[in-house]
Amino acid sequence: MATSTPVRHAWRALIGLLAITAVLFGINALGVYVFKGSSWLPELALDLQGGTQIVLEAQTEGGASPSTEQMQQAVTIIRQRVDASGVGEADVTTQGGNQIVVQIPGQADEETRNRIEASAQLQLRAVLLAGEPANTFVGEDGSRTPYPTPDPSLQATPTASPTNGSDTSWITPALQAEFLAYDCANPANDPANAPADEPLITCDPDNTVKYILGPVELDGSSIDDATFGLQQNNGQWAVNLQFDAEGTEIFGDISQRLFGANPPLNQFAFVLDGYVLSAPSMNGVIVDGKPSITGSFTQETAKILADQLKYGALPLSFTVESSNSISATLGSQQLQIGLIAGLIGLALVAVYSLIVYRALGFIIIASLAVMAVLTYITLCILAWRMGFRLSLAGVAGLIVTIGFTADSFIVYFERIRDELRDGKSITGAVEDGWGRAKRTIYISKSINILAAVVLYILADSTVKGFAFTLGLTTAIDVLIFILFTHPMLQLLARTKFFGSGHALSGLDPTALGAVYRGRAQFRAPVGAAGGTAAARRAARSRGEAERRQTIAERKQAELAAATTGDQSRPGTPGKEGDD
Repeated sequence: MATSTPVRHAWRALIGLLAITAVLFGINALGVYVFKGSSWLPELALDLQGGTQIVLEAQTEGGASPSTEQMQQAVTIIRQRVDASGVGEADVTTQGGNQIVVQIPGQADEETRNRIEASAQLQLRAVLLAGEPANTFVGEDGSRTPYPTPDPSLQATPTASPTNGSDTSWITPALQAEFLAYDCANPANDPANAPADEPLITCDPDNTVKYILGPVELDGSSIDDATFGLQQNNGQWAVNLQFDAEGTEIFGDISQRLFGANPPLNQFAFVLDGYVLSAPSMNGVIVDGKPSITGSFTQETAKILADQLKYGALPLSFTVESSNSISATLGSQQLQIGLIAGLIGLALVAVYSLIVYRALGFIIIASLAVMAVLTYITLCILAWRMGFRLSLAGVAGLIVTIGFTADSFIVYFERIRDELRDGKSITGAVEDGWGRAKRTIYISKSINILAAVVLYILADSTVKGFAFTLGLTTAIDVLIFILFTHPMLQLLARTKFFGSGHALSGLDPTALGAVYRGRAQFRAPVGAAGGTAAARRAARSRGEAERRQTIAERKQAELAAATTGDQSRPGTPGKEGDD
């Protein structure tokens, strides 16, 4: 088996980088041309692009002002709703003590608007009367019960006061007449503000089923979690609920009452904004607080219902005060300023690199160019798959990374130069310099990524964009360093221009002060008047070499001088002693 040489290693790394780049472009091309969800331009956040603003106003009994705790809890839940819809860089804040302002980058689609505007408290009510069933509750065995035609006798006039939420005595003659006349499509019929302790006439969101529901027996605050997934026994999509301790006890009593009852009295409805999200039938006594809802769900509809149940536990009821489009708060001018600042930073790094490192500076410029390409396409993919939007803070994170990236090159190149000063060949200095530099770079980049993660978790939403782009570009920086910068130097070190230490290559050993070939082996003496140009350059760099010597190196030089009879000062080419 052939041994892996530096040249082979370099070509494998470059081919790997090319493959990664091709895969990223391929993924985004699929998103653009096949799935129609991506773009060749990164998405911009609200501060750069503008978007949609929805103002929600809290509704309290008697017009009392909501507490700060209630408003903050509502903000948290609404922000979770927005995040669940896949929208990135959204801003959810309070205003005036009783309003919540939701700002979304770009034009919010109908589903996102519905998630936000469906802001009333989630209610759980028993079904007293319905046209036809929707879904079913499923117990631990996963079985379900078919739903027959509703019993017309349930519309009978009550003869007693109701004793529980499923008692048909709630259906008075007046309520029955109102139910028969109720038009689901009439905008005047708004069930959102119905009293919690009275029955409710309402419909499902599609206006295909009409219900009479009993009073509220549980609200959304009793739901700890709601998830969706495939059932193992039948492969159907299901929504899985988890009630808290109090909710578990109450729901257990309700399930015992509803299980086995005639339809539709075996149904229990989830009501949001007065409309029935789902009204599954009870298929068993569920005392563990972990019911599942099954039916004709798809993956998308199961996810939507799970999100609605999970994030519907608002402590207040809200109405939509306004919903309109807004212009960018910072706009294209600020974006241009940020891009100009980034270009200036790149130009300064390029100029500095060419002055200090000469031809090696082109390696830095090329590495930054490759990094820019990978970062750009990654932002496009993240905008498609994660809803990430680039804010001005994110642009700042990209600009800061330029300086961090330049630090890596400086560490590596200086390590190579140190190896050259020790008298090593250029190819050997590239390999040994990499071995010494990569440890320092890995530690430095790890700290940067850790700081970005902590900042992203703990910082305000306005700073998260900075932390995200900082962490992302730092990770890409390490990838570029391994798969491009080092392999390119491995190949260039074997060219005539770099390998011979040309004066413009940045790897000229003589210009770097390499006046000795090893740790204790110095060059031949240089005459005062007659020597080669290389010898004269070596003499001029003698002082620099002395300054770079460590204490151990000086001791070795003194020992070597004593052995050879060199009477000159340690660490410099001396003249032989006179006998």
